[in-house]
Amino acid sequence: MAARGMFVYRSRSWVHIYNTFSVKFLFFCKKTMLLTQSALLLLGTACSFTLARDPLTWDKAYGKAKDVVDRMTLEQKVGLTTGIGWEKTLCVGNTYPSINPDFPSLCLQDSPIGVRFGDNVTAGVAGITAAASFDKVAIRQRGEYMGKEFRGKGIHMQLGPSVDIMRAPQSGRLWEGFGEDPYLSGVAAAETVIGVQDQNVIATVKHYIGNNQEVHRTTESSVIDKRALHEVWLWPYARAVEAGVGAVMCSYNKVDGTYACENDYTLNTVLKGEMNFKGLVMSDWGATHSTVKSVNSGLDMTMPGDILMGDGYTYFGPNLTQAVKNGEVSEARVTDMALRIAAAYFKMGQDKEFPATALDTFHRDKAPQVPVQDGHATLVRKMAAAGTVLLRNEESILPLKKKMKKIAIIGSDAGPNAEGINSCEDRACNRGTLLMGWGSGTVDFPYVITPKEGIEARLEEDTEIVYTYNDWDTEAAAKLAADADIALVFANSNSGEEYLTVEDNNDRKNLTLWNNGDNLIQAVADANENTVVVIHSVGPVLMPWIENSNIKAIVWPGLPGQESGNSLADILFGDVNPSGRLPYTIAKRDSDYPAGISQASTIVYEEKLLVGYKWFDAHGIQPLFEFGFGLSYSQFEYGNLKVKVKGNTNDPRVIASITIRNIGDYDGAEIPQAYITFPETAGEPPKLLRGFEKVYLDKGDRKKVDFEFTKMDLSIWNEQSADWMVPRGDFMVHVGASSRDIRASASFAI
Repeated sequence: MAARGMFVYRSRSWVHIYNTFSVKFLFFCKKTMLLTQSALLLLGTACSFTLARDPLTWDKAYGKAKDVVDRMTLEQKVGLTTGIGWEKTLCVGNTYPSINPDFPSLCLQDSPIGVRFGDNVTAGVAGITAAASFDKVAIRQRGEYMGKEFRGKGIHMQLGPSVDIMRAPQSGRLWEGFGEDPYLSGVAAAETVIGVQDQNVIATVKHYIGNNQEVHRTTESSVIDKRALHEVWLWPYARAVEAGVGAVMCSYNKVDGTYACENDYTLNTVLKGEMNFKGLVMSDWGATHSTVKSVNSGLDMTMPGDILMGDGYTYFGPNLTQAVKNGEVSEARVTDMALRIAAAYFKMGQDKEFPATALDTFHRDKAPQVPVQDGHATLVRKMAAAGTVLLRNEESILPLKKKMKKIAIIGSDAGPNAEGINSCEDRACNRGTLLMGWGSGTVDFPYVITPKEGIEARLEEDTEIVYTYNDWDTEAAAKLAADADIALVFANSNSGEEYLTVEDNNDRKNLTLWNNGDNLIQAVADANENTVVVIHSVGPVLMPWIENSNIKAIVWPGLPGQESGNSLADILFGDVNPSGRLPYTIAKRDSDYPAGISQASTIVYEEKLLVGYKWFDAHGIQPLFEFGFGLSYSQFEYGNLKVKVKGNTNDPRVIASITIRNIGDYDGAEIPQAYITFPETAGEPPKLLRGFEKVYLDKGDRKKVDFEFTKMDLSIWNEQSADWMVPRGDFMVHVGASSRDIRASASFAI
């Protein structure tokens, strides 16, 4: 047995301690035994990989953490806060373990969409497509299956979800998040966090805060007034904290001139103070810029540990230990850091039968083979269909008939990546059908069902199928489409993270379709009067061909993941009645948006509260397709809106109820959305989303839907008192099928 306080900083010694200690501490079978890592992995069927979730309160988790941390030396506590270094560990980030008291090295791994650098994992829908489902159950299930896969790989912390709100439609990583609206993002964040953490994995919400573009992301300063900061940008973080999230990742950029990872106001005053966040704050990879200032301002863990990625130096580790000895940082603060990290670990039950790490991020050929997909592909297929938005359906051309003489499938976005599904580093290319953006927020594909494959599988054998993946020969495409019963034309638009570029893009340079998509669509539509456009995209695009009357339908699957072709076919052929809704506004012109990508070193958020559809509403700008828009194969009638006010003026609770009836010919789901207009004196945007539900109705059926608005939903941020307050006066509740398609309104007073 090692002496009390055994602790190692040097990487060579670390490897030995980690490999033996992870087996001893992280994974126990029902029988008490000590096994090699290989033997443990072979016994995966005998040893439980799924625990009955018995979540601890934060108080109880802190109690368990205190029992361990109180026995640690200063160096051991510092080790818990310090990453071992880039490319030195099994995961993209690992903390140092300690022995006597025993505490494991914690494995931190990307991404918000699934297990990055892992084999035998699921490549599901992107965050933006999950948000487009407006389906709380599906979003929770997405979190649950990701949590199972992370746990199955022995990963303690998933580096997700991303909750960055879409400020500019060109933003490179907007596809990782949940769109332009804080309320929708907050619901999606909370459901994802609960789903992930119910599987004993710590979720990490990111990137805190003001990280809304890739250009100059490590140097720019985001200047956001405090009211907008609270009501817009902090909103999803607050909902994640309420859901019990274990970790928050601070971002690369500066906020009001101070780096986000050493910003006392955003970390200590707001996150740990106002929100009462009990978990840990980790840096983004390489986003730590100091020792004393970072620690005293609220940073609890530096990742991956280096000052510059891979340099072997660190701001924490011995430097933090020395800062304590110099009196620049109190040991009480280091104890707090260690307690926060350990409490998150204990809160998720990771001290009970947690699997050994089954990854080797930087030597993937050495990683043990541990399949974790189970039946998750079925969930992905359903989620991708639920997140598909039907933007147009003239003459009810959809759903398609399975029996037709000839169908044309046109565009490279309908087909495979000819060089292999995982041939591009972190998905940084645009070959074949688009399933996710690129960067650290990605995952490897176990397989891909292309749109062409999914559609072919659904057609009668005697249907003639003609196709081309050539986007540039528009004359040949038009000729191919001319005599088809239906012409399906595919196009896409891609983006990704700053460290990789595709055709000189990370943030998108413009909102046009890639690979000659606009010209291809126009050529096919000019040749065939039954054209169906299918767009896979990270975010909004311009549609210069929208007025072509031959374009009978526009289908928007977003970023659907590995089951793309199957989920699209489910929609096209009517097995699933579309119910997806846009999580952002699609404008007629890019100049209609409130913000774009800035080249400035200081970016002032001049739009203040008017983010997304609120800008369009306030300025009377007609969008092409508004936030919350999406069609169905059926029709739904709204009626009998009633509002009740309960509680008192200091703690009101408002309940609005409305009846939805399916008056169409298809069973399906409707997504009624509730918006609130505040009293004029409150200075709020014209209306704010404050509720939505997914309601399944057989044709002819009706159902009453209730929306409950809490004090938080009815509050604004008062900069003078630095607190939330409910304004007095007359409110309006609007319920409709989108932010512009309001079916009923009613007033109430507080």
